Amino acid sequence: MRSAKCVGLVATLAGLGLLLAMTAPAETLLLKGATVHTVSGANFSPGEVLIQNGKVIQVFDVSKQTLTRRLLPTDTVEVDLKGLHLYPGMIALNTDLGLVEIDAVRATRDDREVGDYTPDVESWIAVNPDSEMLPVARANGVSHFEPVPQGGVVAGQSGLIALDGWTTEQMTVRKPVALHVFWPAMNLDTTPKERAKDPKKWKSLEDQAKERAEKLKALDDFFAEARAYAKARDAAPQDRGTSDFSKNPPWEAMLPIVRSQIPIAIHADEVRQIQAAVKWAGTNHYNIILAGGRDAWKVAALLATNNVPVIYDNVFTQPARDSDAYDVHFTAPEVLRKAGVKVTFGTGLGSQSLVKNLPYEAAQAVAFGFPADEALKGITLYPAQLAGVADRLGSIEAGKEATLFAADGDILDIRSNVKRMWIAGKEVSLESRHTRLYEKYKNRPKAK
Repeated sequence: MRSAKCVGLVATLAGLGLLLAMTAPAETLLLKGATVHTVSGANFSPGEVLIQNGKVIQVFDVSKQTLTRRLLPTDTVEVDLKGLHLYPGMIALNTDLGLVEIDAVRATRDDREVGDYTPDVESWIAVNPDSEMLPVARANGVSHFEPVPQGGVVAGQSGLIALDGWTTEQMTVRKPVALHVFWPAMNLDTTPKERAKDPKKWKSLEDQAKERAEKLKALDDFFAEARAYAKARDAAPQDRGTSDFSKNPPWEAMLPIVRSQIPIAIHADEVRQIQAAVKWAGTNHYNIILAGGRDAWKVAALLATNNVPVIYDNVFTQPARDSDAYDVHFTAPEVLRKAGVKVTFGTGLGSQSLVKNLPYEAAQAVAFGFPADEALKGITLYPAQLAGVADRLGSIEAGKEATLFAADGDILDIRSNVKRMWIAGKEVSLESRHTRLYEKYKNRPKAK
């Protein structure tokens, strides 16, 4: 069996050598000596990863396979990563990274538009490629992120952005990724009028329930009109295309959603919001992703039955109720996983400076029962699947983009440090404002 595998491997490499010789000149990399965490399969310790034209050509388990180096191009650059751990780049979904620089300075915020229904807003256009936050996230192994528009009920569409490039056009790897809907609040304020902070704004329970019903109806009507627009557009004479059809930008933006080409990301935390959103999606046959999901653990079975994945960004959120245990959000991911829900980790909106902490969200869940291999998938492969780029990103496999990083330990261990990183086969700098300031003040003049 072993000799047959070796013969097959040599034959594969021979064909590979011919293929590489026929391609346009490009740097070939051989990353060797590291423990390779493929994520989608077994770990190789040590392993070797062969990269050409920005893609992974082959992943080798050195303990079982022998790479015939004479078949490699003569310009192959061998990178010794002995003692390091090689991971696929992490993907941060549901974030305002790149859209907000300084919360208190309005001129640096470009994360929202005026209006409750703005499906034609495209978040990736507003990303600041020179943001100081981007290198900070990249320095800890985050290779891609999803900037989310905010500001209304239907806030707009998001894209997937690589943390490398001069312009947003260069950095955007997929657009759109999802439509973002911020579900109306479902709770009612039971405070008596005499105890209200502002009696003039006090509303009875009946009025609050009526207002809530109106908001939900408005959301329903919006999607119904979008479906009607798509139907009318499809009915336009095909021989003349749509030249006689009066296009409407917001409704045009809704076409991929009503045609089920991209999912709807429902932002909801409270259990009644989640239940209402899942019921609405099921009734209308929408493909949804739950973002936030603070109380998702309460309805884990409902989410699993309806095949709703969760971007859980509440691991470090303080318990919302006095009756909740201190670790309710630490254990929530495992409750969801056991029920059959796909769990992806995030740092949440309003925390653009904390995207670098993405692996620690997953690590905290591991400390409270979540399997480590699932936690790793929850920051690499599963986000890639939700973003529709699992054929390119999320794991170290032949044929996928060579987007990976090397760390000096387990990335779920806060003591580990990222040492090197490649995005699409190109090594990127790990310098950030943090490292520049560290070097500056480390070398400050000493008092005599």
